[in-house]
Amino acid sequence: MSHNELHRQHRVGWMRAAVLGANDGIVSTASLIIGVAAANSDHGAILIAGTAGLVAGAVSMAAGEYVSVSSQADIEESDLRLERQALEDDYEGELIELAEIYQQRGLDADLSAVVAKQLMAHDALGAHSRDEIGISELTQAQPIVAALASALSFSVGAALPLLTALFYRSENVAVLVGVLSLFFLASLGAVSAYLSGAKIYIGVMRVALWGALAMAVTALVGIAFDIAV
Repeated sequence: MSHNELHRQHRVGWMRAAVLGANDGIVSTASLIIGVAAANSDHGAILIAGTAGLVAGAVSMAAGEYVSVSSQADIEESDLRLERQALEDDYEGELIELAEIYQQRGLDADLSAVVAKQLMAHDALGAHSRDEIGISELTQAQPIVAALASALSFSVGAALPLLTALFYRSENVAVLVGVLSLFFLASLGAVSAYLSGAKIYIGVMRVALWGALAMAVTALVGIAFDIAV
């Protein structure tokens, strides 16, 4: 009897960055276009604002993700460096420490000692980084991957409302951009929920709700600015 399980933990690194980037691209660019359009700006100004938002947002997302994930990588490397030193200075103490971790997880004293000894003989640093610190290959920080995923996904997300504004020349452009952007957000929420194994309606509701709120607030700001001017 085959035993196949579909785990999704390996998707965490790139998927978090991609979903965040696409969501931010849609919401920020659509909100920017709606806000500028609500202030009765001409079509050219709307497109300039949307294009600037796409470029600036993509670069900002890439830089932000790289810096953020690099900080995580620095912390992980610092912990691993301390663990390497501890293994060099007190191997037996680290062996006892690892055995105690396995006892806390349910193994008896004799078995935990055997398991700890064999795992450390195979890869001492790997055993401690995984079971003591919580660092594994699946969750290890990857700054370049996160930065590229964020920039690319932001650009794709931002292009959707921008293309809508490009091909629809009307005073009702803000309404159409808002409606289609909510559809784009709902689709993104459904796909991300499916890939992560969550309930699809939850993924749809949480992105659509916050996206609608952001666009509504920006529209009010644009209207207020137009009235003030």
